[in-house]
Amino acid sequence: MSTSHTLPRHIAIIMDGNGRWAKQKNLPRSAGHNAGAKAVERTIRAAEKLGIEFLTFYAFSTENWSRPQEEINGLMNLLEKTLDKYMREAKTNNLRILISGRREPLPPHLLAKIDQLTAETAHKTGLTVVLALNYGSRAELLDAVQKLVQDGIKNPTQADLQARLYQPAVPDPELLIRTSGEKRLSNFLLWQCAYTEFYFTDTLWPDFSEKDLSAAVEDFSRRTRRFGGL
Repeated sequence: MSTSHTLPRHIAIIMDGNGRWAKQKNLPRSAGHNAGAKAVERTIRAAEKLGIEFLTFYAFSTENWSRPQEEINGLMNLLEKTLDKYMREAKTNNLRILISGRREPLPPHLLAKIDQLTAETAHKTGLTVVLALNYGSRAELLDAVQKLVQDGIKNPTQADLQARLYQPAVPDPELLIRTSGEKRLSNFLLWQCAYTEFYFTDTLWPDFSEKDLSAAVEDFSRRTRRFGGL
């Protein structure tokens, strides 16, 4: 029988509830996304204090392109501001930033900032923050299979497919948190979450705090992980 470590190495988060938070306060959805961005910053600081090694945020899914164009534009602008903020702070913090997802159809200027930020932080040794951007797990698996075909691998192993995922060097998440009371994966890290522990909270993402993260980690630490064994 295998028990969990006190801390998960990698926590993945589905940030849900920005729109509902804004609606409850009679604010535009953009206000919810802005408040959600502040929750990301709080969670990064809290994860650093706890000693978490990897933190993945589901920032924008392949399905999110179906949202109203005005909202998409607002999310892209918010993302650009976030990337600029990380770039400004890169000299003073120890965060490594990675992006996971399809590059197309992201705007070229945004891709340039992504490339610059990942290059600037590649040598950092602190918390690795992965932004799942234009990410969909089915798209990731399809892209990996297409790479296998292109590479002429006719009898692939799990390791062969793993090596062709968007961020193959990032360990699978041990804990996945979803906020706002929803209890589904929403096409997020389907391959990587094969043995991940799930934690659901009714807290809306803009209200997510250091206390909420600590509660999720504490719940994880009490679980027994068997990985199919006894």
